[in-house]
Amino acid sequence: MSRLVIVSNRLPITIDQKKGELFYHPSAGGLATGLNSLDTQIEKIWIGWAGKAIEDETEQAEVTADLGKQGLIPLFLSQEDISLYYEGFSNKVIWPHFHYFSQYTTYRDDYWAAYQAVNRKFADLVLQHIQPDDFIWVHDYQLMLLPAMIRAEQPDVSIGFFLHIPFPSYEIFRILPWREDILNGVLGADQIGFHTFDYMRHFLSAVYRIAGYEHQFGKLPVGDRLVNVDVFPMGIDYDKYAFPERLADEEMIRNRIERLKSKGRKLILSIDRLDYTKGIPQRIRAFEKFIAEHQQYRGKVTLMLIVVPSRSNVDQYQELKDEVDTLVGKINGQYRTFGWSPIQYYYRSFPFGELTAMYQAADIAMITPLRDGMNLVAKEFVAGKETLGQGVLILSEMAGAANELTDALIVNPQDVNDMVAALLYALEMPEDEQAERLGKMQEKLQKYTVRHWATTFIKEQMQLYEFKERKKTNLLKKEERNQLVDAYRAAQKKLVLLDYDGTLMGFQPDPSTVVPDAELLELLTKLKDEPGTKLVVISGRDRQTLDQWLGHLGIDMAAEHGVWIKRRGEWKVSSALTNNWKDDIRPVLESLLERTPGSFIEEKEYSLAWHYRTIDKDLGEKRVREFRDVLLYLTANLDLQVLEGNKVVEIKNAGVNKGKATMYWLSKEEYDFQLAIGDDHTDEDTFKALPPEAYTIKVGLAQTAARFKLIGVGNVRQLLRQLTS
Repeated sequence: MSRLVIVSNRLPITIDQKKGELFYHPSAGGLATGLNSLDTQIEKIWIGWAGKAIEDETEQAEVTADLGKQGLIPLFLSQEDISLYYEGFSNKVIWPHFHYFSQYTTYRDDYWAAYQAVNRKFADLVLQHIQPDDFIWVHDYQLMLLPAMIRAEQPDVSIGFFLHIPFPSYEIFRILPWREDILNGVLGADQIGFHTFDYMRHFLSAVYRIAGYEHQFGKLPVGDRLVNVDVFPMGIDYDKYAFPERLADEEMIRNRIERLKSKGRKLILSIDRLDYTKGIPQRIRAFEKFIAEHQQYRGKVTLMLIVVPSRSNVDQYQELKDEVDTLVGKINGQYRTFGWSPIQYYYRSFPFGELTAMYQAADIAMITPLRDGMNLVAKEFVAGKETLGQGVLILSEMAGAANELTDALIVNPQDVNDMVAALLYALEMPEDEQAERLGKMQEKLQKYTVRHWATTFIKEQMQLYEFKERKKTNLLKKEERNQLVDAYRAAQKKLVLLDYDGTLMGFQPDPSTVVPDAELLELLTKLKDEPGTKLVVISGRDRQTLDQWLGHLGIDMAAEHGVWIKRRGEWKVSSALTNNWKDDIRPVLESLLERTPGSFIEEKEYSLAWHYRTIDKDLGEKRVREFRDVLLYLTANLDLQVLEGNKVVEIKNAGVNKGKATMYWLSKEEYDFQLAIGDDHTDEDTFKALPPEAYTIKVGLAQTAARFKLIGVGNVRQLLRQLTS
């Protein structure tokens, strides 16, 4: 089977050094748990930073050898790398910005340079160890440039990327000076995963507005690849927290629970890493307001506030620590009695056994971050209530977990009154309601575990890879290309039908700017002059534009999708058509134009088109929905058809299409070779009109009636060059 190559900023180990000797300890974390629980048949290697600055080459060799036995491949960073890449760009740029704390974002070029350089180091190390059929899974915001760097060197390798933090809205993300580089870095992956649909939606919006890629149901065509963007909410190891006695001292857990409950007070549990995204001060103020307004609960309820130290050398974190200390001191000073402290405050972490004892002992968990990618503590608390069936979770609507744990009491973490009301409701909630809410949440968590998360992501990535391989089956390969060229050269009478936009020239926002370049004109001239070749350009363009751009070549053409036919230098209408209907339709489009700045109307002799290429895609689609029914009503009795294309709606006479234009040329002569190349749905009529043995080629990877596919305009020109060489 293929190997799984995991790449994350940190390896799942912690290195300690005592008296010159190195010690390795497994790191506790959801990612390590989920990936270690994958099918044991999957061979895994894990590449990441060793976690500390080890610059001595002898020590580096020792660490590499030791970790290699466990399938771990360490990357070594200097103290400067750690300072600028990790503490700098990762945690002073991406972290605050993606959590909507843009006031803390630091815009420094040396941070960005270090981020690029370290991502390059990761790429070099990955490229040393990967094999052609490996599946690579890159994790998190520290490595957002890595997928594209690997892709540049290994175009066919399968790459997944998962973002464990929120992805911000476009309006926030666009502020970053390096926004396009970051997006293009992530888009090097074949599959991109997020915890929630909101994060996915924000990402797709940013990709469209900044990088110009438009998705269909989460599928992004990026060059010759189809990138899958989807939602994969991360779970926990449910049994680990539901039955902690399997991993920890059962007697210790029981004793700890008894001590916590010994005074008969209701216990509200709050556990967070020290971070401004966690909403700790707001939570403390809500508890203060609660005991101020509900005096009957004084002495009967305690907030157990656990804050795990983090990034203590960063200014904002030091200020946050000071604020938390001050708030706790103020409240305890004001309300403490001889037998009761409102807040029990611990500025440290706890081992697994004690932590699970707190989950079981607590009556309420108050998890109210201002912004959080997922928040697994909320899920751990719910799992910890498996055997007890009593307890209430108060959860911020800004945590990713709120999308799954809908039976929690969901609050706005900035609304103190909302949190106070939730606390009162939680304390007075009947036991049967507690059990019902917990049961529903536990059922979800038991099913969607961290193993399920990891397995689903890998399974989807593998299916995507297989799909990509199948899609390649009708790409025009070298052997088939040579057969086509040989058949062309051997034939006496040859018909070559070419679309223009998206086939011979790339798609542009302004359709008037796609003037043929010198290379294209030379190619078409050579092709036209090939003995026995009839060259026809079949386009949706108007005949005046086609004449202006290509008329001097003396080739046959079809304009307006076949309304006009030019053969032997003369234009004529392909059938009896009328255009007096335009007076009825034009006012509708003009009304649309007035309400949609940036759109424009293109008027051809026998059709009208409204283009919205340069405006917001969602606004354009809204306008289309608004006037679609009006157009259908107006055109119903006029023998017209409404075509919705790539950011354009066109109204034209019914029964006219490129297929009929193709039949026109087929009826004039017999050909022993036919070739048709086009890129959009209007060219499907051309493909269907030709006999099965014809060479029909779709530009792009979309579904098609064509026999073969080419990736883009460059590939089309390469083929035409080969025909004329």
